[in-house]
Amino acid sequence: MAQVDGSWDCVVKSPLGDQKMTVTIRSEGATFTGTASGAMGTAELSGEVLGDTISWKQSITVPMPMTLDVEATAEGDTLTGTVGAGGLGSFPLSGTRVG
Repeated sequence: MAQVDGSWDCVVKSPLGDQKMTVTIRSEGATFTGTASGAMGTAELSGEVLGDTISWKQSITVPMPMTLDVEATAEGDTLTGTVGAGGLGSFPLSGTRVG
């Protein structure tokens, strides 16, 4: 089990306010699968694992269609990273392990 495995309560600090979601990660070698669920619904995730860092692309439709580039690193029970939203810039992501 990688340090990134488990469930994380996350917050993305965006121009539209705090976007809260629960991210669940299950790693297998250099890849992972999981889900991200929050006020805008639930999305299936899959991406890469490099040490304690995960990265993935996530398509959203609200508030507008775009693909987010997410990278986050686990350290103990803390997850920190960034969410790239194309021309809108990058926003900080933080999370706490809940399971």
